[in-house]
Amino acid sequence: MPVGIVTGSGAHALPGFVCSEVVTVQTEHGAAEVSRGLLGGAQALHVSRHGPGHARLSNHVAHRANIRALQRLGASAVLAATVCGAVDPTLELGSLVVFDDLHFPSNRLPDGSLCTFFTEPGDPERAHWVLHGGPFSPGARAALLAGAAGSGRPVRDGGVYGHVDGPRFNTPSEIAALAACGVVAVSQTAGPEAVLCGELGLPYGLVGFITDHANGVAPAQPTPVSTLSRLIAESGGVLAGVLALAAARVAGESPAPTGTVLRMGVGE
Repeated sequence: MPVGIVTGSGAHALPGFVCSEVVTVQTEHGAAEVSRGLLGGAQALHVSRHGPGHARLSNHVAHRANIRALQRLGASAVLAATVCGAVDPTLELGSLVVFDDLHFPSNRLPDGSLCTFFTEPGDPERAHWVLHGGPFSPGARAALLAGAAGSGRPVRDGGVYGHVDGPRFNTPSEIAALAACGVVAVSQTAGPEAVLCGELGLPYGLVGFITDHANGVAPAQPTPVSTLSRLIAESGGVLAGVLALAAARVAGESPAPTGTVLRMGVGE
């Protein structure tokens, strides 16, 4: 079964991905463009959140369409990458984080609606995603950690990913509030992916590339925008290498999803 790959800023082209065809999948949540091909020798399904030229900002990403399309095309798991701002000042610029927890209290999609596939009363698939631990699949995390180990970059094993709404960046007080919740890094896209994959029982893992220190984290020397832009551009090759190694491992091991999808009304 193919491995789903989701990339963001800096990695829409996914260096090393050998594309065989691009398909448009029509879903009840809109259309999603998915590239079929090979990554790290594994069959892969690639979704670029923002598209070529970063056509879509974070508030334009159709998360439900993207994840439903990957499921319908047979993805066995989803490995995702994001560039992010460090909330923990000890995280080095250019380093990697493989997250093990999620801070996404609004549980909202960019259009303001609740982040769920279960929108209709009486839907036979309706369910609660019951989390016994973190929202990220241990097997997917292990694969990303193995891939990151080969990157030559410092890697943090674990940390809370903070999903924030875009497209603006956050204020110092907002970042301070996230730091108080234990968040180590933030970006604007991966929260909905984690939740939607969880509802579908798709193992999901997330690796972050640190491009800047978030607002107020390093007040003596804020990260210059030129440095942010340079590291976003640099992230594509690094994250592609991590994902290639991780995809090969996932294809051979079939990681389990995390939590339990508790169906309601079963047997009634």
